[in-house]
Amino acid sequence: MDQHVHVPPKRMGRLAAAAVFATALEWFDFLIYATAAALVFGHQFFPSVSPVAGTLASFATFAVGFVARPLGGIIAGHVGDRFGRKPPLVAAMLLMGGATFAIGILPGYDAIGIWAPILLVVVRLVQGLGVGAQWGGAALLLTEHAPVEKRGFYGSLVQTGAIAGAVAGNLFFLLLTTTLSEEQFTSWGWRVPFLSGLLLVLIGTYVQLKIEDTPVFRELQQQSAQSKREAGLRKAPLVQALRHYWREILQAAGAFFVVNATFYILISGMLNYATSQVGMSRSAILWCVMGAGLTQVVSMPLFGALTDRMGSRKKLYLTGTVLMGIWAFPMFWLIDTGSVPLVFLALLVGFTIHATMYGPQATLYAEMFPADVRYSGASLGYQFASVFAGGLAPFIMTALLAASGSSWSVALYIIGTAAVTFVAVATIKERFRRDLYMTSEAEEARQVVHD
Repeated sequence: MDQHVHVPPKRMGRLAAAAVFATALEWFDFLIYATAAALVFGHQFFPSVSPVAGTLASFATFAVGFVARPLGGIIAGHVGDRFGRKPPLVAAMLLMGGATFAIGILPGYDAIGIWAPILLVVVRLVQGLGVGAQWGGAALLLTEHAPVEKRGFYGSLVQTGAIAGAVAGNLFFLLLTTTLSEEQFTSWGWRVPFLSGLLLVLIGTYVQLKIEDTPVFRELQQQSAQSKREAGLRKAPLVQALRHYWREILQAAGAFFVVNATFYILISGMLNYATSQVGMSRSAILWCVMGAGLTQVVSMPLFGALTDRMGSRKKLYLTGTVLMGIWAFPMFWLIDTGSVPLVFLALLVGFTIHATMYGPQATLYAEMFPADVRYSGASLGYQFASVFAGGLAPFIMTALLAASGSSWSVALYIIGTAAVTFVAVATIKERFRRDLYMTSEAEEARQVVHD
């Protein structure tokens, strides 16, 4: 399949809008859990333990969602590589919508006792399946169909959807905390964002189905299916990915470590830290996190487009990794002042450095794997890292603060994840602007000829 298949700019714009919108809805549902875990879940579902233990327990249920993400990625990767991007994307949004709505109506510990945290864990697992299935499809939808010279830019747009969803979730909670009393918010107000998730996902599913029924989607899917038949691809994509591309999967996982860990420290861990340790008000830190995070809607496409001009995704990624390690201590020094302008500055720089990596990540992953195993390989690397990096980050942050009594321990944790990412990215083979339609068998045949 010719990698220079032309997609008219107007249709490419619609495709990008659909992918970003779907990703934003998915991550809104997934990440409002992070905010609720930091602010209310300890009291609602674990009231019989100490405040610190309650926070740890709520962040543990937050991490549970990440445990299910690899399974969601495995299932979606197999289906997506075999039957196209549409089925796993739609199924992912339905799973996420149902689970999010269930959290909104779930009774607390006072009503049903131990069943409350048990059911919370179950629906969080379903959320993890949904988000694990969604990212790979949305990312590849854009990178595979984008003009080759703008691949970095279009790939970064999927990442902006995650940021938009996170900011929207924080904004929702900010509005609730400023308009409701403390008693109203803790008793029922926190449920409102979860209840609205069902409507948002239904709208997103409608848009996703409508966009994927356009002629350009049908044409691209038919060409992809034909190229796979011609190549004789009958083996299970997941098995192929694990057998022949396990190094790339490990590299992709390592590349995500500091990106994912710092993201959840910034959007979730900081909420609890700033309110309980620094003494900031809930609304002040929410404004800081939301405002600083929103800048990534601009910075990530800029950095994604920059890699198109640089001729490398790795160089910018490695630069961001080093800068994040350097910024770890100064960031906490500024946050520990409790000054709103300085806290905002600390988070702004942190989010900007984060964007240098997260912006080009989707395109970097897409260029690491051949067409027939790309969904499986990219999803496995991304989702397995999310378990150990993002899912555990707020929990590890809270535990480190409780053990050390100071933010230096968290800064060292960030530096440690940066070291893992640097090694992983440095070992990735540069495949800038590779032919995304080349299959693994075609690459093997080409290698034999060159040898």
